[in-house]
Amino acid sequence: MFEKSFITDCEGPLTLNDNAYELADYYIENGGELFKILSLYDDYLVDVVKMKDYKAGNTLKLILPFFVVENLNNDDFIDFSKNNIYAVNDSKLLLSYLKETMNIYIVSTSYGQYIKAVSDYMDVPFENTYYTKIDIDSLKLNSEEIQKIKEFKKTILKNPENYQKFNEIFFTEIPKMTIYDKIKNINVIGGQGKKLAIDEIIKNNKINPKEILYIGDSITDVEPLKFAKDNNGISISFNGNEYSLKAAEIAIVSPSAITTAIMANIYSQYDKNKVMNFIKDYNSTKNHEKLFNNYNINPEIKNKFLEIFTNKKPLIKIITDENYSEILKTSKEMRNNIRGQNIGELG
Repeated sequence: MFEKSFITDCEGPLTLNDNAYELADYYIENGGELFKILSLYDDYLVDVVKMKDYKAGNTLKLILPFFVVENLNNDDFIDFSKNNIYAVNDSKLLLSYLKETMNIYIVSTSYGQYIKAVSDYMDVPFENTYYTKIDIDSLKLNSEEIQKIKEFKKTILKNPENYQKFNEIFFTEIPKMTIYDKIKNINVIGGQGKKLAIDEIIKNNKINPKEILYIGDSITDVEPLKFAKDNNGISISFNGNEYSLKAAEIAIVSPSAITTAIMANIYSQYDKNKVMNFIKDYNSTKNHEKLFNNYNINPEIKNKFLEIFTNKKPLIKIITDENYSEILKTSKEMRNNIRGQNIGELG
């Protein structure tokens, strides 16, 4: 075990995917639009209603009956996931370096079928990953229920902001169906679920909460980002939306994970104060090669960074009330640019 631990979301900091959205878009007619509507509804329940015992990321449960109507199975999820991994530039380099310096864990809201594919691709032990476990093969609907789900889909697409109707569908009608007992017991690893996963990592591996670097990008990362910040660890929003930026202490806006590797390299050698000092120096100097040498940055990481960013350097800033709006604008632009607007705008 190393002294410090790197814990990251998957979709955003490591891959450009939103796997559940992409599954819906591929297998369900108008599925991408359906998923986006349900994702906004999910944000509403978390951020506006603040529904008790409701987790950010529960879109992954809301969408399941619509997958079942399409007769999908576990093999469909596995095959699609294996063939549709779009890695953030240099994310494999980041993880290959980190394996030599820090403990690595992936804590993701995504379905396990996708995280298994990513862990194989990124060469991260699957036992070091936390994810939403679903067995799509076990979810069944009778013919009458299938027809109802099809009607619900039409209603949702036709009335995308009628959340009162959505409440009726998801909290009154679907709970009457045979499928509901299995869906309600699915533990979505989002929001507080991610925080609980980190608690488990800390307990099982005897990790010091003060020596965690957590990186995320969305509403499902709010609790773990706050946890890292509150415990004087490193909390980074990477190309994040407003939810992650409000929760994190540091913002990175970059098309490449090599920028994250710079931060991890400093943290693995020194401490949080050194990281914060580096950020201040990074924003006040024009000679970044000299700066990287002063902070003893790994030569491979340094050279890769300088090779990619010959002119405009990526944004690395400590988030304040004064610069929040500017960072959010830049971050959203990058998020939409590299992930695509449909995925970039998801909570």
